[in-house]
Amino acid sequence: MESKKDIFWDQKYISGKTGWDIGYVSTPIKEYADQLKNKDLKILIPGSGNSYEAEYLFKTGFTNVFVADISTYPLKNFQQRVPDFPKNHLLHIDFFDIQQQFDLIFEQTFFCALHPSRRKDYVNQIHQLLKPQGKLVGLLFKFPLNPESGPPYGGDFVEYQELFSAKFDIEIMETAKNSIPPRMNNELFIKMRRK
Repeated sequence: MESKKDIFWDQKYISGKTGWDIGYVSTPIKEYADQLKNKDLKILIPGSGNSYEAEYLFKTGFTNVFVADISTYPLKNFQQRVPDFPKNHLLHIDFFDIQQQFDLIFEQTFFCALHPSRRKDYVNQIHQLLKPQGKLVGLLFKFPLNPESGPPYGGDFVEYQELFSAKFDIEIMETAKNSIPPRMNNELFIKMRRK
């Protein structure tokens, strides 16, 4: 049986109200992935949506990529676009129910889609999902947080530092220099290592 969360996100895809979907791999994540040498890293993309990031990783030789989404619609879209992608790596699941561990998790618009009341839960779950010394890499939106206006919900450098620093060594948290034009100066690129 579908939950209210499933139905909410299903309706976004059905109605085409997917403003977060840029239609291709996001530049900061692509450029980070391009410098990775180990193609066997176990990678998760939570709240993956249509996951152009996973498509790019898979087509450039990464063999152990997993995508997770609460809605079946983007997973079906992804499967049609990338039919060779392992079906058992497509996870139709609530992020908070995932129990595997990963070397690397890519954050791409998912954190800011969660209500701010779930942010500590997100940090704890990411910590659980990462292997020791595993990394969280990606983008967080940098605009004023208004819990009534989202999703997406914004935030700022200080809030994110306070939120993540107990469980992660924050190696990079800075305004992304290579955001897509509509998001320029509104994204923080993050690279954090699990403590």
